[in-house]
Amino acid sequence: MPSSEISSVGKKKLGVHVLLIVLDVIALALAARINIFQEFYFMADLFPLGLAIATLIILFFMLVLDLAIQNVPTARPAFEIGILYVLSIFWLAFNAFSTSRWRNIPLNCSAIPEEYPDERTWCRDVQALKSFVWIEFVALFFTASFILRYAITQNNRGRKQIWSGPLSRYVPRDLPQRNEFMRQTVTDYFGTRGESMFEKI
Repeated sequence: MPSSEISSVGKKKLGVHVLLIVLDVIALALAARINIFQEFYFMADLFPLGLAIATLIILFFMLVLDLAIQNVPTARPAFEIGILYVLSIFWLAFNAFSTSRWRNIPLNCSAIPEEYPDERTWCRDVQALKSFVWIEFVALFFTASFILRYAITQNNRGRKQIWSGPLSRYVPRDLPQRNEFMRQTVTDYFGTRGESMFEKI
């Protein structure tokens, strides 16, 4: 059974989870500003907005359920690895599409005349969003990869209980051996002086 308290491993995992949410909120805020300026017209701008909203909802509910329910299935390594990899694939695909559509926006936003301050602000927001959508992808992918590597390492060390409980409450320790069972079995058939029970019959 998993512990009811957050473990040291769990605190690190939850910290990374919060970091993913913060990065996603920043991407969401930038995407919202860009779409408001463009009146929600261009698909290249709408994709990051929609994906940031979906990612925020998923990550938020995963975090809340993990903290509120002791052994919720959504906090187990297998589920988290799958969700994070799926999200990273979506971010990769949508980022590739949006980035290709943003290639005509000038990298140097100062090149836009000062008479157009709103356009210059929009340009800076797009450049910032370009960075954060890829940062979000990298963060999701490496978080999933780290959890997968850690879980496999623990599994190979015989700690298969890592798959049956939330990682936030996982404590790396070996399962009890069955030596006690072996001693009881030997005692059942042999006396304290080494005599077999069959010899006493």
